[in-house]
Amino acid sequence: MTQEEIFKNLISHTKEYGFIFPSSEIYDGLSAVYDYGQMGSELKNNIKKYWWDSMVKLNENIVGIDSCIFMHPKIWKASGHVDAFNDPLIDNKDSKKRYRADVLIEDYIAKIEAKIDKEVAKGRKRFGDSFDEAQFRATNPNVLREEKKAEEVRQRMAKALNDNDLAGLRQIIIDCEIVDPISGTRNWTDVRQFNLMFSTQLGNISGEDGTLYLRPETAQGIFVNFLNVQKSGRMKIPFGIAQIGKAFRNEIVARQFIFRMREFEQMEMQFFVRPGQELEWFRHWKQKRLSWHLAIGMGEENYRFHDHEKLAHYANAATDIEFNFPFGFKELEGIHSRTDFDLGRHQEFSGRKIQYFDPETNASYVPYVIETSIGVDRTVLAVLSAAYRQEKLDNGEERVVMRFHPALSPVKVAVLPLVKKEELTNLAQSIMNDLKYDFNCQYEEKDTIGRRYRRQDAIGTPFCVTIDFDSLTDGRVTLRDRDTMAQERVPVSELHSIVEKKVSMKSLLEKI
Repeated sequence: MTQEEIFKNLISHTKEYGFIFPSSEIYDGLSAVYDYGQMGSELKNNIKKYWWDSMVKLNENIVGIDSCIFMHPKIWKASGHVDAFNDPLIDNKDSKKRYRADVLIEDYIAKIEAKIDKEVAKGRKRFGDSFDEAQFRATNPNVLREEKKAEEVRQRMAKALNDNDLAGLRQIIIDCEIVDPISGTRNWTDVRQFNLMFSTQLGNISGEDGTLYLRPETAQGIFVNFLNVQKSGRMKIPFGIAQIGKAFRNEIVARQFIFRMREFEQMEMQFFVRPGQELEWFRHWKQKRLSWHLAIGMGEENYRFHDHEKLAHYANAATDIEFNFPFGFKELEGIHSRTDFDLGRHQEFSGRKIQYFDPETNASYVPYVIETSIGVDRTVLAVLSAAYRQEKLDNGEERVVMRFHPALSPVKVAVLPLVKKEELTNLAQSIMNDLKYDFNCQYEEKDTIGRRYRRQDAIGTPFCVTIDFDSLTDGRVTLRDRDTMAQERVPVSELHSIVEKKVSMKSLLEKI
């Protein structure tokens, strides 16, 4: 089964089992907008809690805020979003479809990389256990030729983006003979800039004076509250401000399920440091954030750093943590050293002095900023795609199982009386009532126990507790493990502590 087929099956699975629904579906939906169902909202909230606790609970010098979606329009002028928050837009004249020019080129490079991977796979099959991948990549003429081709295109794109050379971007598309995926033609328009911000009007005021924007990022809400947080919290440099919130971007091409949406959620932390120490802190947060991801247990091989070839004019270092989604390695989180650009710009545009008096140096300065920014929805997609398994069992049966880390699983425990008999259901309800105050639980008594196990596997429940007739006399229940399907008899009195040890968020946080 191809990765594309697996991805389609995953999307169907998320709808069937209540993770993610197309928004406004009864009205034929709304492009690139999705609703989280009963399982998806639990998973999403668990991911947000994991991030929040890792930032605010584990770091005494990081606090959290919740700023508004609507902010003064001058904020977006100061941040540069009004004038420069653009993507390069190109149309195909035959299909009438719009695309991001840089994404078309990135997809072209990805196809070259796929060719390289196929060549490596052929070499591995040919040489078996003696295969040395590093040497093969360094010496194989086909691999070297394709790598050179990809690198040349990558360098041309980076230069065109840095120079804001729209004609240059179009020329790359022409030279690489990139065709429209729908029409199959190369009948392209010129490349032009497209601003990504959604605008609306304030109250009954029309015109430019009443224009407000739906925020395209949450970071600016942190920057404009720097003084409030620093003074009210008596914060000392270095310190951070964390926030989780909605953001909105009018994406040219929103695709790949919840990977790129027009309404999405971000988890951002801005860490304020003394000028001159920013690169040291940049390296610190680069490794710290990777540790956060690796603790989830989705495989170190599925992550990589991608250092930016195109640096924003205000940045002196930037990298992405990329994850191996079913459609390839894509950005999951960005870590940026933003210098003093943000606070400096808001100081300039607001006319307010936004500085920090450092008692150690006896001097005032505009702090430098290290940003960590991760998409909640992209993280949900990463967790879903890594957890999804279609397994063939020893007895010939098949099952679909979501192998979430237990701390992130939407449902922690399923309580299942073996049959629907009053004496069993009474004990089951008693166990349910004991567990539900600390864990999200499900109670099920319909269908055979095997079918109920399969349903719980499909939503990723790590533990099923089965109450049978022996439970009435020996005070024990059967605890089934999702991943191994192993079953053991455990005392009812120990059930809570056994589950707590496995599903606690602490088990994740201790690994960071």
